[in-house]
Amino acid sequence: MSVFTNPASRSIEQAREYRAAVLELLGSNDPMHVLRSTPDAVRNGVVNLTERELSQPEAPGKWSVRHVVRHLADSDLVWGYRVRLVLAQDRPPLTGYDQDRWAERLHYDQAPVEVALEEFSMLRRSNLHLIAGASSDDLERVGVHAERGEESVAYMIRLYAGHDLLHLAQLARIRQATLAAR
Repeated sequence: MSVFTNPASRSIEQAREYRAAVLELLGSNDPMHVLRSTPDAVRNGVVNLTERELSQPEAPGKWSVRHVVRHLADSDLVWGYRVRLVLAQDRPPLTGYDQDRWAERLHYDQAPVEVALEEFSMLRRSNLHLIAGASSDDLERVGVHAERGEESVAYMIRLYAGHDLLHLAQLARIRQATLAAR
């Protein structure tokens, strides 16, 4: 299993390794710049792909472009909810979710890519607007993630920016594999 595989059933140590790997992807990049630029980067990553190519997984058992775009939209929905909980409540519990189960049970393989991309872009704008209005004290507020422990809003911003970079690299790999098969 890759360190970037993130099902809800992972151990605390695996969750720690996942976080470290995602934050390492972010490195010294400005997380707000990454978060602002990701929707356009995703849009550029799907341009000129056919419906068949959008559905082609990188390899057997892996996700397709369609899966990744739908995941990004759902992930921003979850992130926005978590940020709102933390800003509005004191130390709220933050539940995890199994991204592969969501992909299977929410039929990511059938998701219209353009709709998922529109949802992702809208959710991201909303979440960035919320963060822009947060004070420095707000950014230090914490929630308690079921698998990862305490996470501040500032930390979540960095984690989600790294998550974006992870999936942008994944989209590039899938696109390259798909176009090579043309």
